[in-house]
Amino acid sequence: MPTRLETFPIELKGGLVSNMSVLQQGIQMPGSARELINFEPSVKGGYRRINGYTKFDSDYVPLFGDCRVQASGQSGTTLNVANLHAAPAAGDSFTIAGVTGTYTIDSGGVSYNSANKSATLTLTTSLASSPADQAVITFSNSSDYKIEGLYYSAVLQEAIAVRTGMVYSGSGSSWTKLNVPDYGTVLVDGGSQTGSSLVVDGIDDDDYVPQPGDTFTVAGIEQVYTVLSAPTVTSGSATLSINPSLASSPADNAAVTWLASSHSGATKCRFDQFNFNGVEKIVMVDSQNKPVVIDESSSYKTLQGTTDIVGASHVAEFKDHLFFGINDLVVFTSPFNEEDFNTANGAAVYRMPRDITGLIVFREQLIHFTEQEIKVLSGDSALSFELNTISDDIGCISPDTVKEVGGDILFLGPDGIRYLGATEKIGDFSLALASRQIQQDVLDTISPSADYVAVLIREKNQYRLFRYSTDSAIPYSERGFIGAQFSDQNGQGFYWSKTLGIKAYRCSSGYDGLNEYVLFSNNDGYVYRMESGSTFDGVNIKSSFFTPWMPINDPSFRKRAHSITVYLDPEGSYNGTVGLVLDFQKIGIIQPSTKEFSQSNTASVYGTAVYGTSTYGNKPQYHNRVLLTGNFFNMSLQFIFDQEADDPFTLDTIVLEYKTKDRN
Repeated sequence: MPTRLETFPIELKGGLVSNMSVLQQGIQMPGSARELINFEPSVKGGYRRINGYTKFDSDYVPLFGDCRVQASGQSGTTLNVANLHAAPAAGDSFTIAGVTGTYTIDSGGVSYNSANKSATLTLTTSLASSPADQAVITFSNSSDYKIEGLYYSAVLQEAIAVRTGMVYSGSGSSWTKLNVPDYGTVLVDGGSQTGSSLVVDGIDDDDYVPQPGDTFTVAGIEQVYTVLSAPTVTSGSATLSINPSLASSPADNAAVTWLASSHSGATKCRFDQFNFNGVEKIVMVDSQNKPVVIDESSSYKTLQGTTDIVGASHVAEFKDHLFFGINDLVVFTSPFNEEDFNTANGAAVYRMPRDITGLIVFREQLIHFTEQEIKVLSGDSALSFELNTISDDIGCISPDTVKEVGGDILFLGPDGIRYLGATEKIGDFSLALASRQIQQDVLDTISPSADYVAVLIREKNQYRLFRYSTDSAIPYSERGFIGAQFSDQNGQGFYWSKTLGIKAYRCSSGYDGLNEYVLFSNNDGYVYRMESGSTFDGVNIKSSFFTPWMPINDPSFRKRAHSITVYLDPEGSYNGTVGLVLDFQKIGIIQPSTKEFSQSNTASVYGTAVYGTSTYGNKPQYHNRVLLTGNFFNMSLQFIFDQEADDPFTLDTIVLEYKTKDRN
């Protein structure tokens, strides 16, 4: 009597698993994955092919900002420029307003002065004509200059990007320079001035004064001028020490126009949001200069209350104070005043055992990370703040991986992705290894030569971690991990998968009140938006899912595969293959050929369908049956999608039809 067909249903859940033996995984977690690339464990069930990304703005973030020609009458292959807040390099090219042609910097052709924000450039070709004084210079994009800071601001409902010492905001249609200081209506105080100083008046606030590196022009005279030191201001009047010397004597009451505040040397910028007086504000630190505050009207202000905060690399708002981390030092402001660092008013300074690698607010407490410790600050003010230890042998090795997910904290530790959560006991914390299921995969990607950054996708309860390296020869240089939280307050409640092809150096996410923006940048000067489109900015998304090695009930019986029926939720077309792989791919075992696994989109999807072109009334096919051949004791199904710009789809359940044959 012929053996009847049997079925083996596989509910796809559990995510990527690499910490179990192959047979145990196939028996205990048949719905998990031994390979899961560019799929995400979906909170709705199954594994969903991730969305792509597109350019947030079709324009790159400007390179070298508002660079100007320094003085008229220049010719030949030498060009003096000003308002340059980072040094260009040989090979960089640019255009000059009013001058024909594109010009390239010659080898060894840069002499840059950081203090003066000026440079002398040697060009590969002579200027076609003499440019006007202060003519705008526009540099072409170059992949040699990364975006140092990126933040999606709910305050501005725009992205903030920092590149080559300049700060910009944009909503997707253009980039606007933000780092323009406002000292009031500043005017030249007295005519007939000469030399390297300039007396001015009209400064609004005697405590908020021009800073070294600020650049400006003076009406009626040539050249761009740079402030060399912070002046003393009395009743709005000050004497500015400047470079270069005045090109000519300005008229009394000639207008002073500020061009930019300096962020020269900025490395990785970090941000936080606060509201102390009814005005929403953003604070930014850049590891090199004084922190700045940007308010909801895009007003830009440098914090000048103390030199202790110069070079701050971390910032957090906690209990109505701003906390700044500079190496191992923590400085916080007085309550409700981001500019007050007076200890008599409730500000203070304290030290950590080692350099700070993260500050984050967690359930009415401020968590401090170093590479080897985790400490927690509790209390309400300088009089009651108390710093206690959570761990003195585990810390965070990568500052930009500290994120709050579903009320708990994830971060990259020396041994993997760690979870920090509260327990039922008041004041106690759980410190678990969230990446235990993919431990070896994570350890394989940790390298001291690489950068790491994480971002949240709130509506999916996702934590995404990316590794960035400019060396394409390094394994996993564009690999990352997706962790989807399926149970709260549980370090083991994350299902994991991998990403491949997302090269992220800076990341940020936030809401504009309705839509979530998940942004990232790499080294090409553009800002990209994740969760957008079906490709990686025009490049097809390569995705794959391999089931565990499954014995299908009893590994000692031979089985004959008949077919699989895959239940899925398509959002359009998909094109790929499925292969039945037999008995651990042992040498000598003939493997069946792969089969097509695809569906053309005959249905119309709201938001993408075109009236008059698309077909209405049809429904997508929610299952796909594929005939298989092959005898096996253990088997794995391998789904690979890499040939088309497919729409996302969710693999939900697989039903295998087979016949049981003889015992081994």
